[in-house]
Amino acid sequence: MNTVSARKLDDVLPSEGATADQQSFLDGPFAPVTQETELRNLKVTGELPAALRGVYARIGPNPIKPHAKRYHWFIGDGMVHGVRLADGQAQWYRSRWIGSDSVNKQLGRPLVPGPKRGVSDVVNTNVFAHAGRTWAATEAGMMPVQLDGDLNTVRRAYFDSTQSLPFSAHPHRDPVTGDLHAVCYDGLVHNKIQYVRVSPTGAVDKVVDIPVRHGPMVHDCAITASQVVVLDLPVTFSWRRLLSRAPFPYRWRPSHGARVGLLPRDGQAADMRWYEVDLCYVFHPCNAFDLPDGSVVMDVVVHDRMFARARTGPELNAGARLERWTMPANGSRVHRQVISNLPQEFPRLDERLTGRPYRYAYAVGFGPETPAGHPLLRHDLKQGGTLVRNFGPHTVLGEFVFVPRSKQGAEDDGWLMGFVHHVQTGQTELHVINADDFMGKPQAVVHIPTRIPLGFHGNWIADQ
Repeated sequence: MNTVSARKLDDVLPSEGATADQQSFLDGPFAPVTQETELRNLKVTGELPAALRGVYARIGPNPIKPHAKRYHWFIGDGMVHGVRLADGQAQWYRSRWIGSDSVNKQLGRPLVPGPKRGVSDVVNTNVFAHAGRTWAATEAGMMPVQLDGDLNTVRRAYFDSTQSLPFSAHPHRDPVTGDLHAVCYDGLVHNKIQYVRVSPTGAVDKVVDIPVRHGPMVHDCAITASQVVVLDLPVTFSWRRLLSRAPFPYRWRPSHGARVGLLPRDGQAADMRWYEVDLCYVFHPCNAFDLPDGSVVMDVVVHDRMFARARTGPELNAGARLERWTMPANGSRVHRQVISNLPQEFPRLDERLTGRPYRYAYAVGFGPETPAGHPLLRHDLKQGGTLVRNFGPHTVLGEFVFVPRSKQGAEDDGWLMGFVHHVQTGQTELHVINADDFMGKPQAVVHIPTRIPLGFHGNWIADQ
């Protein structure tokens, strides 16, 4: 792995005022829809497992009135999309805007209760279950939002805590304890980030302040059985972009450096170990785990840079390979090993193994649209090799999640579930794939006769 100096990157990247080709996140498969939709009794090809009772929910940006010249994909009004499965049927598809004050005022709806914090109240990045309820969340300081079973906004709340803290788009639940772990930042506070632990009942029972510089954008983290893995990478708050009225005030900053921290789950910031790593950016780890000698392993999708040239969304041509990072017990630098050079994002696993050794990682291939479409990938991390599953011409994928058939089943004993978008027809399908027959015929395909814009993250939210 070659080390690239900050000076060299500063030399080759355009200055703040330079122009570059921009991906439009208001057109094609990203284009927002103009209304909420409800469709019932959806057509199904194949057979939906009767054991699947719940909602596949996914969220993403869907601005009501986008300003084309000042739009950034990360800031659009949130909209959640869901498909309810039960009794072997696809009972409904629903899309609902997340009820921020600005959305409700534009739609003539009453404002939702609950405190606001952060630079706005737009929530558009992830939707998940915790403490018996469904939550939508984002980063940079905004309050999580509770949704009801029909995906309507109920309230803003920090779970069952009265604290006012930033939260994360990517909390991670320990499958053994049920605790939710997150590394959070506030877009208005630039000298610290925070580790937050939320109990299975929704109470905040631990907060650790971690000193940083420059206000880094910390999109995600990872946990092991003993550690929280903290990413402090060179995408940071930019006063220049803020003062120039850029909609997204973060930029690539090589001089910030790059490091990975290990915070003991029962420790404080003074107990952290920091490891240097070559300049790069990570949105999403897949998983992490402890080694017997005290080292920590983490699998991540790595971008060579981020927000250096792009002004409307993430850099789509800055590399996105899957790597294994090892933080050695007796060292101070991350060891990097490439697992797959295929361009990919949204890595997921069987979350019964979160924080523990595991075998399979799943990810979505991406890049410029090709006639062959974008694939779903399965990486075998023990025996090596990657399976590539295609979905037909001119298709692009959303994030796929793993749903186990049972609590005690094998790691691949379950289903993979996600949206497949047909670019030319504007139609969407929810595919249910047998994970243990990854290249085989789909278990079921739910046909959704409407367009669902490409978005961010989601989860299977099973009935209680």
